Amino acid sequence: MPSGFSVFSIGVSCVVMCILCTSAEDPVPELSPQKYFSALQPGKASLAYFCPTDSPSTSIVLEQLNEAVRPLQDYGISVAKVNCAKEETSRYCGKEKDLMKAYLFRGSILLREFPADTLFDVNAIVAHVLFALLFNEVKYITTLEDLQNIENTVKGKANMIFSYVRAIGTPEHRAVMEAAFVYGTTYQFVLTTEIGLLESVGSEDIEHAHLYFFHCQLVSDLTQQCRRTLMGQPLTTLNIHVFVKTMKAPLLTEVAEDPQQVSTVHLQLGLPLVFIVSQKATYEADRRTAEWAAWHLLGKAGVLLLLRDSLEVNIPQHTNVVFRRAEKEVPVEFLVLPDVDSIISHVENNTHMEEIPENEDNDIEDPDMDIQDDEVAETVFRDRKRQLPLELTVELTEETFSRTVMASDSIVLFYAGWQAVSMAFLQSYIDVAVKLKGTSAMLLARINCADWSDVCTKQNVTAFPAVKLYKKGENPVSYAGVLGTEELLKFIQLNRISCPVNITSIQEAEEYLNGELYEDLITYSSLSVLGLFSPTMTTTKEDFTEAGNYLKGCVLTGMYSGEDVWILANKYAATLPALLLARPRDGKRASIPLAGTRAQDIVQIITDALQETFPEITVENLPAYFRLQKPLLILFSDGSMDPQYRKAILTLVEQKHLDSFTPCWLNLKNTPVGRGILQAYFGLLPPLPLLVLVNVHSSGRVFAFPSDQSITEENFALWLKKLEAGLENPIILSAQEWKPPLPAYDFLSMMDAATTPHPPGKAPGCVRETDVQGNDKEQHEDKLAVRKEPVETLRIKHWNRNNWLKETEKSLRPHKEL
Repeated sequence: MPSGFSVFSIGVSCVVMCILCTSAEDPVPELSPQKYFSALQPGKASLAYFCPTDSPSTSIVLEQLNEAVRPLQDYGISVAKVNCAKEETSRYCGKEKDLMKAYLFRGSILLREFPADTLFDVNAIVAHVLFALLFNEVKYITTLEDLQNIENTVKGKANMIFSYVRAIGTPEHRAVMEAAFVYGTTYQFVLTTEIGLLESVGSEDIEHAHLYFFHCQLVSDLTQQCRRTLMGQPLTTLNIHVFVKTMKAPLLTEVAEDPQQVSTVHLQLGLPLVFIVSQKATYEADRRTAEWAAWHLLGKAGVLLLLRDSLEVNIPQHTNVVFRRAEKEVPVEFLVLPDVDSIISHVENNTHMEEIPENEDNDIEDPDMDIQDDEVAETVFRDRKRQLPLELTVELTEETFSRTVMASDSIVLFYAGWQAVSMAFLQSYIDVAVKLKGTSAMLLARINCADWSDVCTKQNVTAFPAVKLYKKGENPVSYAGVLGTEELLKFIQLNRISCPVNITSIQEAEEYLNGELYEDLITYSSLSVLGLFSPTMTTTKEDFTEAGNYLKGCVLTGMYSGEDVWILANKYAATLPALLLARPRDGKRASIPLAGTRAQDIVQIITDALQETFPEITVENLPAYFRLQKPLLILFSDGSMDPQYRKAILTLVEQKHLDSFTPCWLNLKNTPVGRGILQAYFGLLPPLPLLVLVNVHSSGRVFAFPSDQSITEENFALWLKKLEAGLENPIILSAQEWKPPLPAYDFLSMMDAATTPHPPGKAPGCVRETDVQGNDKEQHEDKLAVRKEPVETLRIKHWNRNNWLKETEKSLRPHKEL
């Protein structure tokens, strides 16, 4: 145990670096760097905020620092704002990347460095400052072995307070730190954020913060476990104070006076008293009962042994328990209870501790942060004990990032350790690494943007998770597909070759079209695209090359422009310049002329060609077909589809009867969510197979093909005519929108929000990052849109509420009405 609370005796200076400043009147003095450092005195604590004088006029960090002035002053820490001029030479007014960090000093000695975005509200500021300073009083642990070692160290010497909080910087963390400030010289404080450690202690409720009191002072045998008492109230500064006070009170007190006149520390703290009535003949047994009850009610009520034989006040003859509430003027209760369990139940059922708000924020409705991306968070929580082979990927830092991605072709995952979607996708990323182990020359790496935010900002990463591919001499390519193992694996495998591929002969072109040239990649790309050009078609070849680069990782593209290109053109009836679209699996070929077609039009042609004529709809591919803005003609099937149905629908497709629809089918065994969709349409699950026309883009109407008719070409065509004539009665879908429980937000952008909002750009399915350096500024400004909504402010203040906080949905989901 530390001998004294000397950490505060010599003072502290915490310097917060930031690029934002406010024009509002601040409750703190403003100084230049020179004046601030010259004014520091030994034994004085100071929190200084460094801010460029020409920066924008709003800062969430500065707002929270202003709110933290009074709480910090309660601990002897003054607050000042330091204005940095452009010509200022102080190291804390240096490069912009340095202004995104916080530095904790004692006097002129640097104690701690951490990102400024960890100081997201007043609770986080107070918690982080005290946590950094109380490193001797509060031991942070991650394993059960650490806990056992500390417990053995304090046995026979002192008691211990063990706390679990869901994240550093939360209100519960602040409450524990404030308690450590008061009781740090009396008890050994131990802190963890590991759920597994909490479970090993014996707690079944792992959703909330916990605090245990370890009674170790009277334990001399190292093999004996310290008795533990769980604090039943929420972790607030007041509740912890009350709880610790009751731990210091005598476990059991003997009294021989009127229960109505007895006064103990429990009553002063608002806790009831329980009197176990005893007499000489049963004294020993009564005392054991009282001690047993006292241990179980520790922190909830005071237990006293009432000696009936010495009492001047009459107690009913059969009474064995007297219960006195903490409220004044409330008469005592004389009870007859059969056992200790009945005593405990009576106390718990008749005790109420009113929660006292500790700050004004409690008056504001706090959005339930635990419901954002609840399914993702549930998955992360369920798999929290799954051991991932992280060694299959390289963990990058600010020092190793550039060196690593320049040394070899690399795939890099940018993620945030506190975000549920990131942690869920990390599992898929590791699954990809397992599949590629020993078979790929591509290096798989990852970087935690919560630790290395500067690196992620330089790489234009403002939303998590993000995956980028780096190749020597090429611009990085961003992955914008579904956040799943198979889709990411496809992206990586198709990027093994640089598209478009330069085909050198007619024979090689035929091998390419037949799927023989890249046979191992056919499973990842059902379509092979070959551009045919004469040697003089320079402009069109450049446009095709640009389109091929844009579609990297999505489809195989190749280009042939030899002198004998006319042989291929004649064979496939193509007019140069042209696209040849080949599907090696079924041997189909198609040609499309490209005369006068620009790069973006070529991209659209290829993207449309990737869509199957009659696809099986899944959760992963639905968004691609949904974006076509056509009514969906869906055949729901409980298993494989009858070939007769496929033939009927494909015949109508060839006859152009279904051009205004998107025909598809859904296998309920592969996509179980289809059952819920049908139940939403019809109330009950209808007989299958069932053909349904869904028009959610305009009217939200659903039409069902008559179940008493077989699905043939004739019946189907007749039904479509009835639909056009308005002779079929639809089911009208609800107009209710399907939105996330809380609005989506860009965390990094909101922390450093610009003064003028810009409309965010839309990311395509496959993104090519051309001229990254030239576009960084514009893209960064687009992301720095100011969000004015009150709920967003609350989200910033509570973003680190637990270890996998919810941000925005990153996976593509189907429309609610579908």
